[in-house]
Amino acid sequence: MRPIGVPMESRFYRHLTAAFSRVTYMIEVLLIAILSLVAQLVLPWWSLAIVSFLVCFWRSEKAGQAFFYGFYGIAVVWLIYALLIHFRTDGIFTGRMSELLFKMNSKVLPGLVTAILGGLVGGLSGLSGFYIKQATGKQIINHRT
Repeated sequence: MRPIGVPMESRFYRHLTAAFSRVTYMIEVLLIAILSLVAQLVLPWWSLAIVSFLVCFWRSEKAGQAFFYGFYGIAVVWLIYALLIHFRTDGIFTGRMSELLFKMNSKVLPGLVTAILGGLVGGLSGLSGFYIKQATGKQIINHRT
């Protein structure tokens, strides 16, 4: 049963736009994740910042979205890579790194710190890409005659 005064087209439109925005969000995060993974195979670690910058320069519409697209895209890649290292070494490497860096025997902490630091680099570079796009975008000039 539909509410009074709300046409069916508007409800359908709201649901359609909500679903489309979720798909767009996932496309940008996956695009950043896949491109940064490929870039880090042949380039230095900071190439992820270039990927996040370029994708958010190209596709982002808001500053908050640009930050979170970059953050999640890079954090997921680095967390998966940290888990891969953890499982390949049976937790020995992450345990030793935890003792060395944090003076405690926590095998989870190095992976979380890795994901957060990578996410911050990706998020801030994505935010920079959005702001550069906004600064160099077409501006409306009013000519008074």
